[in-house]
Amino acid sequence: MTPALHDYMLTHGVREPAALVRLRQATAHLPEREMMSGPEVANLVALMAGTIGAKSVIEVGVFVGYTTLAIALALPPGGRIVACDVSKEYTDYGRAAWIEAGVADRIELRLAPALQTLDALLADGKAGTVDLIFIDADKPNYSHYYERALRLLRTGGLVLIDNVFWNGQVINAAERGDDTLAIRAINERVRSDPRVHASMVPIGDGLTMARKVSAG
Repeated sequence: MTPALHDYMLTHGVREPAALVRLRQATAHLPEREMMSGPEVANLVALMAGTIGAKSVIEVGVFVGYTTLAIALALPPGGRIVACDVSKEYTDYGRAAWIEAGVADRIELRLAPALQTLDALLADGKAGTVDLIFIDADKPNYSHYYERALRLLRTGGLVLIDNVFWNGQVINAAERGDDTLAIRAINERVRSDPRVHASMVPIGDGLTMARKVSAG
């Protein structure tokens, strides 16, 4: 996709409420700004949440809470997101935007390693109750997040996995870094997993959408 076509897509294919615009603009000044999912990805994740009527959502990896906010805005009354991250510094950007948008009551931020949070949810009896899980965190743990996600999801629920292209490095045979190997591993796992019906979408840095079809 050319830069001009990407700009056209953002202009004509994404609705971005004012609170999201301001949060994105504030994030643009951070050194780690590339960690934020693009508006087109957040918009698609929110659209999928609305399409399946999601009321229970988990986000693994929050950063500044941009996608968190997009999802929260798409939830019905009573909908809730458990947002998993370890950084108070970055998530504080999100808190302010969530309050501004009037959806802070829909977001439960848990500052702890995400695997601990997911395991705690399973221990609390949440298996098979979650509608949608968005994974966009440390890559070496992607396979661990995925397996817990499938236990937490209801049948028909969605797990969305970001950065599955990893800036094109997934097809660079010379690249053997831990993050790249982890992305290749999760891509292969989802492709061959009979528990899901999946599609890899060329949007942003690559997004895999997988619908849970059986407990397996």
